[in-house]
Amino acid sequence: MSTSEQVPAEPRAPMSLSPSRASDFMQCPLLYRFRVIDRLPERPSEAATRGTLVHAVLERLFDDPAVERTAPRARAMVPGQWDRLLESKPELAELFAEDPAGERLAGWLGEAERLVERWFTLEDPTRLEPAERELFVETELDSGLRLRGVIDRIDVAPSGEVRIVDYKTGKAPRPEYRDGALFQMTFYALVVWRLRQVIPRRLQLVYLGSGEVLTYDPVEADLLRVERRLLALWEAIRLATETGDWRPRPTKLCGWCDHQAVCPEFGGTPPVYPLKIVSARPPESGDSGQGRMDLAPPAS
Repeated sequence: MSTSEQVPAEPRAPMSLSPSRASDFMQCPLLYRFRVIDRLPERPSEAATRGTLVHAVLERLFDDPAVERTAPRARAMVPGQWDRLLESKPELAELFAEDPAGERLAGWLGEAERLVERWFTLEDPTRLEPAERELFVETELDSGLRLRGVIDRIDVAPSGEVRIVDYKTGKAPRPEYRDGALFQMTFYALVVWRLRQVIPRRLQLVYLGSGEVLTYDPVEADLLRVERRLLALWEAIRLATETGDWRPRPTKLCGWCDHQAVCPEFGGTPPVYPLKIVSARPPESGDSGQGRMDLAPPAS
């Protein structure tokens, strides 16, 4: 059965918040509904899958002794990690189903190898011994909101200072968009602070697509501000869940969305709302039914 023919998973109410799902809601509440509540299937993409592959190589490279963590060694790991990824997710074979000669696959793997190799120009793995890799973290705030996610890497200095590192296979954003790019990192910093009672000394985004490193050193006020924004975001999600009022927010990103066929902005009709409606949405002054929720990512 292809991804496009998969039956949606059993619907469920939101139970927790991750950086990606928080970004989904801020980008488009209806997209959040499709992914979290309706759990509609989505086609795998070459870009996202390449990111998963590169992350797997950079994670497993640290299994080797420091002296063996070289660029040629990392490049050589790419085909094997792709095979492992296919074993765990056979549906990814769809990406290259129409590539009988394997030319597209070879080019795609070559790009993954180049991204892995570029990492060595930004960090020296022979001098790093991560405390954690691909670490699942979860905590519950005093409000009851549960936050969760997976951190690419955590480094801990002999002094106890913590650095959170995230790999990005795309290009670094322009300066005016960097606050949004740091949203995921400040989210993780808040979770680590609540779990370990230590504010991370540094947040580091490693952009392999452009060969740049973006860093930010958070302070307590930053994380408290993020927490307030997340609580407001969760309240908006709770209200939408109870009322069934999930509004699309059209942007340029709509062109990449898998759910155009069921989106009102493209003439589609969403599936019947699968959860019980608890309360109707109160009317707003001047509300024509086309209102938009303005919940931008927290500034860092």
